[in-house]
Amino acid sequence: MERPTPQELTEAITEFLAGEILPTLSDHRLRFRMLVALNALSIVHRELEKLPPEDDGEQRELAARIRAGAVPAGTLARVMADVEERLRIASPRYLESYR
Repeated sequence: MERPTPQELTEAITEFLAGEILPTLSDHRLRFRMLVALNALSIVHRELEKLPPEDDGEQRELAARIRAGAVPAGTLARVMADVEERLRIASPRYLESYR
């Protein structure tokens, strides 16, 4: 499984916002908006927890075959497609500039 997981990311963001930013907000409007954002983030976290875990067995098997020197045909294209898909989620601007 890819680390950090989406759940770990939402937890880290929540801890940062609630623990470090929220206490510094004296403006009532900003404080309210931060509480709303934290609530929305907690909803996202719970929704992510409901999703089935990612099955990375196929990727692990491919990695083991590559380490053993048995590189199947089409491996480079497959790995590049996987990286592109991950970048599409994690860093779409980087993907656009990479092409």
